[in-house]
Amino acid sequence: MVEFCPKCNNIMLPKEGILKCVVCGFESSLENNKDKYELSEKIESKSQDVTVIENVNTLPSIRIECPSCGNMEAYWWLQQTRCADEPETRFYKCKKCSHTWREYD
Repeated sequence: MVEFCPKCNNIMLPKEGILKCVVCGFESSLENNKDKYELSEKIESKSQDVTVIENVNTLPSIRIECPSCGNMEAYWWLQQTRCADEPETRFYKCKKCSHTWREYD
């Protein structure tokens, strides 16, 4: 059961034995409905799966320094890892040591 503030019509949350409006601060007694309210927080864990390309021989290459071995040539590809309105993430894979790293815009 959700209670709404009689003054501003926003949600009221239980706090220390009372219902309190999150906007205007109006308070109401919680004694009559004490067992009906429970405050919980939902935390979503987002996992970000990144596809690492194994067969890189067909990918374009670029002259960039590998942070692992210092080699100056790597394969590169773009992948959308964030929201659609954000730019793609650029991935690099060293031609010498196969170290893979990413770069954001």
